[in-house]
Amino acid sequence: MNGLSSVDAALPAAAPTCRALPLHAGRRWDPRLYQIATLAGLLGYGIWWLDLEVQPTTAVAIIASALATQLVCTRLAGRGQFDPRSALISGLSLCLLLRTGSVDVAMLAAVVAIASKFTLRVRGKHVFNPTNFALVAMMLAVQDVWVSPGQWGSGIVFAFLLASAGGLVVNRAVRADVTLAFLACYAGLLVGRSLWLGEPLAIPMHRLENGALVLFSFFMISDPKTTPDSRLGRVLFAALVALGAYTVQFWLFRTNGLLWSLAVCSLAVPLIDRLLPGPRYQWERSLV
Repeated sequence: MNGLSSVDAALPAAAPTCRALPLHAGRRWDPRLYQIATLAGLLGYGIWWLDLEVQPTTAVAIIASALATQLVCTRLAGRGQFDPRSALISGLSLCLLLRTGSVDVAMLAAVVAIASKFTLRVRGKHVFNPTNFALVAMMLAVQDVWVSPGQWGSGIVFAFLLASAGGLVVNRAVRADVTLAFLACYAGLLVGRSLWLGEPLAIPMHRLENGALVLFSFFMISDPKTTPDSRLGRVLFAALVALGAYTVQFWLFRTNGLLWSLAVCSLAVPLIDRLLPGPRYQWERSLV
């Protein structure tokens, strides 16, 4: 959706922040807990009932590597207590999307994902969504890596969509705007293309029935630690990612347009934050 999510360093005292929860928030769920439950449920269902191309041993190796890297990087950076939540989201997202014949490569992807948020930073904010960065880096560097976007049937995709959308309502996520803006722009581009070409609307609807698209929209592009700080900036960012994904798929004729577009557009986030400033998002009681 990580991941689909991630955590950031504490900001300077003068920097404005937007907290995920109010000060009395001990009585409300952390949105990441809902994300973890949703992703874990989908992974378990996929492994035991849908026979996805991920082995339980590989999934365990990915998640263990993500958690171990989070622990090591937290200790090395001296950024407070170990917090497994964002690492779990990244690890579960990699389990759902990453495909490779090598357990070592899968573990390396998890290490790259978590390490990226500690090392690739601008003004205290990591640039790339960890899962997105790991997938793109592995596809560029390793031949035996691919992403499996269409591995779920339409029924489970619809159920996953409902569960993910429910997370926005239940947790009142402050990054729902970027998810909704992206889905609106991307769906509009697909429908507009089909209308222009005279295709039946069943074609763009089929393209939208994609589990990877749901995971990308609700757990990856919506990562509050890597999206622009202002609402206008997030809407602009969502439109850029949608246009980039459309260009990659229908002009460059490459697969995984969503992943390539998000990786490239993430480089523009520091500039968007400078031109359209807003309050910095900060997880409650989180130091990394």
